[in-house]
Amino acid sequence: MVGKICKLRRILAALLLIIGPHSGVVLAQEPELPVMFDARERIARPDVSDMARLRFLTTADFPPFNFADQSGRLVGFHVDLARALCTELGMQNRCQIQALPYEGLATALEGGQGDAVLAGVSVTAELREKFEFTRPYMLLPARFLRNKATRLERADATALFGKPVGVVQETAHEAMLRAFFPNVKVTGFSDRGAMLEALKAGRVDAVFADALQLSFWMTSPASDGCCERLGGPYLSERFLGEGMTVMVNGQDVRMAAALESALAAVSRDGRLEEIYLRYFPSGLY
Repeated sequence: MVGKICKLRRILAALLLIIGPHSGVVLAQEPELPVMFDARERIARPDVSDMARLRFLTTADFPPFNFADQSGRLVGFHVDLARALCTELGMQNRCQIQALPYEGLATALEGGQGDAVLAGVSVTAELREKFEFTRPYMLLPARFLRNKATRLERADATALFGKPVGVVQETAHEAMLRAFFPNVKVTGFSDRGAMLEALKAGRVDAVFADALQLSFWMTSPASDGCCERLGGPYLSERFLGEGMTVMVNGQDVRMAAALESALAAVSRDGRLEEIYLRYFPSGLY
């Protein structure tokens, strides 16, 4: 586990810029999905050709990652990624994807109902005692969203110093905002809806939250085109976790290694980014 974390940190060091004494980090302003695997690194791939099938477990209620379309067919980023991993491993004809309630995924995997979970499960110390995790294939950053009507002197987060910035109370994003940007005037809200309504009405100059949720709200009719991104994106393993990984039964070390190798392959040759742009056309980074 320590080796994986060290490798991740080396990769992040190449991708990220340190922005101050609070150890905040911001991705360089590029529209592409950051490559999480070093192109020079050789990742051994165990032989899985003897496996009868590769069964992925996911959910059906986390769009755009996993959801049912109008015909009831399971689609989404994770569905397409699962198929790409099966293809990379030469198991496209033995690939199965099953949707279960989120709270039942770990139990189902431990009980042998699937080989891997691809559903954005947060990595915790408790889960690591039972399961293996690949390296992250995607990091979900935090971002500022500003009201366009607010006059700011600069086009970065320093323009918000001394100004009211909304955040949902008692969340990782509130803790991250206070740690990284102590000079902003933190304005807490009980929920995301109230925070975004305050932003839209101009009661706060900006908000700080999950980049994915902000991106979809910003481009939805609910925002009335009121707002735009400012600065960022911001990443922190301390506050936001390790990122999205594939969870594998702890006894199946071979499968974990095979999937990590396949993730590296689809990341390096652009297939992962192609899937990412299919579901996140406006980008998160």
